[in-house]
Amino acid sequence: MSDLSNTQFFKVQKDIPVGVTEVLKQVYDALVEKGYNPVNQIVGYVMSGDPTYITSHNNARSLIMKVERDEIVEELLREYISYKSWD
Repeated sequence: MSDLSNTQFFKVQKDIPVGVTEVLKQVYDALVEKGYNPVNQIVGYVMSGDPTYITSHNNARSLIMKVERDEIVEELLREYISYKSWD
């Protein structure tokens, strides 16, 4: 039995930050694997904030909730603008 009169210490491992691009890729893949339309499901999640739009398959739901929805929109818009060249 440990001595309860002394302060006990423990270390908690920090989550490794995952980039929005990687999160979207993994979530997209999980949605496709489960037979969902990934664009519709991701749009539903971004618009409503309801995580049930995202499957829990391959931990996709937990993963997408680690990034803010506005970060997802920013990343998608950034990629869209870089893809489209309006020059």
